[in-house]
Amino acid sequence: MYDLLVVGAGPYGLSIGSHAAAAGLSLRVFGRPMASWRDHMPRGMFLKSEPWASNLSDPGGHRTLEVYCAGRGVPARHGEPIPVEMFAEYGMWFARHTGPEVDERTVTRVAACPGGFEAVTDDGQVLQARAVALAVGVMPFVEIPAALRGLDSALVSHSSHHSDLIRFHGKDVTVIGGGQAALETAALLAEQGTRVRVLARADTLSWNDVPPPWERPWWQEARSPHSGLGPGWRNWFYSQRPGLFRRLPETTRARIAATALGPAGAWWVRDRVERAVEVLLDHEVREAHAVPGGVRLEVASRTSGALLRSLRTDHVIAATGFTASRDRLTLLSDDLRGNLATVADGSPEIGRDFESTYPGLFMAGLVTASGFGPAMRFVHGATYTAGALVRGVRRHLRATPRGAVIPAPGGRRRSGAPMGARG
Repeated sequence: MYDLLVVGAGPYGLSIGSHAAAAGLSLRVFGRPMASWRDHMPRGMFLKSEPWASNLSDPGGHRTLEVYCAGRGVPARHGEPIPVEMFAEYGMWFARHTGPEVDERTVTRVAACPGGFEAVTDDGQVLQARAVALAVGVMPFVEIPAALRGLDSALVSHSSHHSDLIRFHGKDVTVIGGGQAALETAALLAEQGTRVRVLARADTLSWNDVPPPWERPWWQEARSPHSGLGPGWRNWFYSQRPGLFRRLPETTRARIAATALGPAGAWWVRDRVERAVEVLLDHEVREAHAVPGGVRLEVASRTSGALLRSLRTDHVIAATGFTASRDRLTLLSDDLRGNLATVADGSPEIGRDFESTYPGLFMAGLVTASGFGPAMRFVHGATYTAGALVRGVRRHLRATPRGAVIPAPGGRRRSGAPMGARG
């Protein structure tokens, strides 16, 4: 029986694996390294975060993106976006040099068993561990608007379903959304010869400003410090103090998680969109119907409810984000998933050190944003998560001697939490 199984090999899973290996834990890390960046982002995209805020985490802090880029003869400068392809390569380099060798099989099921957990891989192997860390990224949480869900995947897809966009060359494509994924996808489509429009629910697009210089007068830094989530004291707090964020009242955390760092395009994509992409604001798809050769969209005003137009398009790409709810963690057995308490937005309740309300089951990444703040939606959050989570695993291992049986939850609180769950 292993001490820890890490399910997922993106920035969070690889960082956790590095810290766990350094702590001397026996562990396995499962998943295709950097799969979201390799398989679910079209070539030509760039990281929205600054290079210095996009590091995976090893205990010594030696395997940074800057170090990798320097070894390739490519500078990683503040204010200069890094291509997604290079970031994916960096993550695979990190995986080769830190932690255990990654097992690229997919874990299809995690269930409780005496003394811990059992995990089943896609080829049927069963492994056991005293603790599990779920670092499953964003793909289980893909969100497609209700009006589009009944259509075939040949007509409707999510922005994360594409590693390239060449299939849409010469087509007519409608992109739904007003954030970075929607706007950058639309720009790439236009630049390859696709006729493209963006439908956004907001009445205006938001654009991030060009970041202030790294070196600037002290009074400017004091007024609006740099942070991994952008300049400003509020972003600094979200970026640098996730542990303090967790101590805020739940209602406050829920409000911030729902509204902070909302949809916005990067400064470097703005001109590309404004010169080449039709943007229809205050537009919301009410109905969608398959028609010969494509889709007909019935579009209404979000604010007034009035029907605005009927659009025909070859394909719809929904760049509509992700909903990190407990119920979408379908790799967990029904019993295990049902014994996880949730917070108001439906995501699992996360206690200290990223432990769920089921002892020994830890969470990382987007699914923890309601507990630890907006940083968990970005690569930047991996550094805090990896250190804290591995400390939590070690605490759990000390408190649960090898061979001990973890009692089945006997009571519930909130939305299915076991009594006596750790906070």
